[in-house]
Amino acid sequence: MPLVQSAYSPPWWLPGHHLPTLWPSFFRPRPDIPLIRERVELEDGDFLDLSWCGGAGRPIVLLLHGLEGSLHSHYAKPLLKLLSESGYLACMLHFRGCSGEPNRLPRSYHSGDSAELQTIIEYIENSRQQTVFGMIGFSLGGNVLLKWLGEQGAEAAVERAMAVSVPFLLNEAADRLNQGFSRLYQRHLLNSLKEKYREKFSRIPSPLQVDLNQIRTFRQFDEQITAPLHGFSGADDYYRRCSSRQFLPAIRTPTLILHDRHDPFMWASTPPEENELPPEVTLELPNGGGHGGFAYGVTPSVTRYWTDKRLLEWLNSARG
Repeated sequence: MPLVQSAYSPPWWLPGHHLPTLWPSFFRPRPDIPLIRERVELEDGDFLDLSWCGGAGRPIVLLLHGLEGSLHSHYAKPLLKLLSESGYLACMLHFRGCSGEPNRLPRSYHSGDSAELQTIIEYIENSRQQTVFGMIGFSLGGNVLLKWLGEQGAEAAVERAMAVSVPFLLNEAADRLNQGFSRLYQRHLLNSLKEKYREKFSRIPSPLQVDLNQIRTFRQFDEQITAPLHGFSGADDYYRRCSSRQFLPAIRTPTLILHDRHDPFMWASTPPEENELPPEVTLELPNGGGHGGFAYGVTPSVTRYWTDKRLLEWLNSARG
């Protein structure tokens, strides 16, 4: 059933959609966990870093972070720990430049880089001699995941997938983040992107002539930086080709999408309609949770996260 009634109920102490978005970033504990770091050298001379948690030989679950995400993202270490304790081998893919070290090439990462994901999936299959069992993507990572699933169709080498707070239509997300209180998120993320740009291009020559001080919106950043660095003719071309909503009908992998109906990163009309979803895709649209938040619990001292609960249920349902 493509559209399901969500059992998620936002806590009384996190009303609206902005507080649930901000809460975990400031207050969710990041546990210390044993990690094995692995660097994957790419054919173009660049690299990608992986962080592993859990015993070898277990079903592998790959985590894809959001824009400017890292191991410091509120969901990263808690999910890696939870998956490891639940019998999985968890792996976090750091997109180019997101592992704490600038990447080597002018290009970076973007919302539609499904070819990068395919490269890592093939690397894991060859190096571990097993296929990836499950994947979960947050925001930008969720968009990459859904695009890849649609492109691969029945050939997607994964048993279960979950996408959280996905910007299904990138043009609408860019416009929404330039409105009202959501401009706070835009400013925070743009500052991080600009700082990363400055750091990298202090080491290598930049092919672009841009004034970062004049860039104040995602659309401007994507027009002047993301698009030319990654082979798009402009922001609109990038948004059109990389928005994941158009790829949903071709998905043939059991996929769960969790999304606040009023996610402050996009419009209420941005998520897909039920008639766009194939039988393999389940859309859970609670009225609350924020962007990537979904905290619950009777008081802040006993906070839990719906994403964790649903991910384990979704993965375990495929294991019998």
